[in-house]
Amino acid sequence: MQVLDGIHVLDLTRLLPGPYCTMMMADYGAEVTKIEAPTTGEYGRETEPIINGQSTRFLTLNRNKKSIQLNLKTIEGKNTLLDMCKQADVIMESFRPGVMKRLGLDYETVKEINPQIIYCSLTGYGQTGPYQNFAGHDLNYIATSGLVDITGNADGPPVVPGVQIADIAGGALMALSGILMALVGRSRDGAGRYVDVSMMDGVMSLLGSVTHGYLAGGAEPERGNTRLTGQKACYGIYQTKDGRYLAVAALEAKFWQNFCARIGKEDWIDQRNGDADVQQSMKQELTNLFRTKTRDDWIEQLTIEETCVSPVLSVAESINNPQVQARQMIIETRHPALGKLLQTGFPIKFSGEAGQFRHPASDL
Repeated sequence: MQVLDGIHVLDLTRLLPGPYCTMMMADYGAEVTKIEAPTTGEYGRETEPIINGQSTRFLTLNRNKKSIQLNLKTIEGKNTLLDMCKQADVIMESFRPGVMKRLGLDYETVKEINPQIIYCSLTGYGQTGPYQNFAGHDLNYIATSGLVDITGNADGPPVVPGVQIADIAGGALMALSGILMALVGRSRDGAGRYVDVSMMDGVMSLLGSVTHGYLAGGAEPERGNTRLTGQKACYGIYQTKDGRYLAVAALEAKFWQNFCARIGKEDWIDQRNGDADVQQSMKQELTNLFRTKTRDDWIEQLTIEETCVSPVLSVAESINNPQVQARQMIIETRHPALGKLLQTGFPIKFSGEAGQFRHPASDL
């Protein structure tokens, strides 16, 4: 028995944001049926890396899901989907605003045959506003939200993050939260709901930790010059002798005190919140100091006490990290064509229950 057993989901989404959301539901017990175009299927099937004709990303995002091919532009395809909606708890789509209405499959139509359905639309800019019909990808949404402008070093240009923040955190996880909240609401009042999720909105909400001061009349956040993006010597990334990196996050007084003691800089203890000149001086000294030993040598020295210092691991190192292994965040699955296939595991642990790999993504 899993937490979402008995929940039936129709998934009309493609690529990353929507499939990630429905993957989470499928992993925890929901019965997810993926609606794909005839012949070609979802074009996420063609995303790299491809091994023996199979997209490994697609296989992860669509594990535990069933699949059916429907041409929604035909009467037969449309009626088949509407018939499926009668028994569904959730329908999720990611087309541009207006597409589902033109197909005769919008929320107003679907709720006539199933008033209790939760209907989620996940788009870049939402169903309203001047940008609602703009094309876009993750980079566009994080750029428009202001996230890109504050990402990077103070003396450099904005940088592209290493993972799709809007697609996953601003989109998939916001949609998942909205759907689950709507299901809780339905359990109380019996009513279905329309859930409008904008990836740009989602990223804007993530920016609250850096925009609150500006919204209260303070200065606009500057790239690389806020408390957690480079302003403080106690919180940053430093290169070591072997070209690797350390993540120093000794924000609190007790961690900073331990850190200073371990590097022989006890005179810095009272300078944790020093002015800009003090911070710059400490950062420069730390830059020089950390280049005198390798990353692992520093980790051995700095983790004897609690200092909030950790190594910056590569993806390969992280996958093989004992903490990742202990949490079963890399799982071994089986695929009929590929055999053993490693995938990311299930991030939420419940008492007595767990995410499960039940079956691989469906073939066309």
